[in-house]
Amino acid sequence: MRKLASFLFISLDGVVEAPDTFVRPELYQDFSPLIAQSIAGQDLVLMGRKMYEEWFAFWPASDIQPFSGFINTVPKLVVSGTLTSTEWQGSSLLAGDVATEVASLKATDGGTIGVHGIALIESLIHARLMDELHFVLVPAMAGCGRRLVSTAAEAIQLDLISAQTTPTGLQHLVYTLRSG
Repeated sequence: MRKLASFLFISLDGVVEAPDTFVRPELYQDFSPLIAQSIAGQDLVLMGRKMYEEWFAFWPASDIQPFSGFINTVPKLVVSGTLTSTEWQGSSLLAGDVATEVASLKATDGGTIGVHGIALIESLIHARLMDELHFVLVPAMAGCGRRLVSTAAEAIQLDLISAQTTPTGLQHLVYTLRSG
């Protein structure tokens, strides 16, 4: 059985949107090892339409390693109710009910499925399908921007499975959703 894992940069005040607005330049030196760690074992990427459009505009022409080499070659499934086709090499649309299709994907053999896109990750958390949430806690307060969960009726409990501090003070925190 496959697992779903997300990787998000998060500010101290909980913002996950547009990390380029709150990450200081000197912190970037610690990103490559964290990203390499995150993508190791992933053989499929699941992303929402907005993330697909943003990344398709940037990553095919990028040589920022290790992520560009990974994202430009890995198969990508795009969740969208509006797109009718995809242009990025190795990408295709995920048709049908998202929760049902993702549950079916998880039941297949293979590596980890990386999940990208705030709305998609949130919906998969609510559907209890996310297995791991990887956060890189950035020592900054963004002040404004979207948080990961905006529609929870009650607290979502997590269990910490690992924590790592980088030389520049980033915290790489890996959580699972608490069952029950």
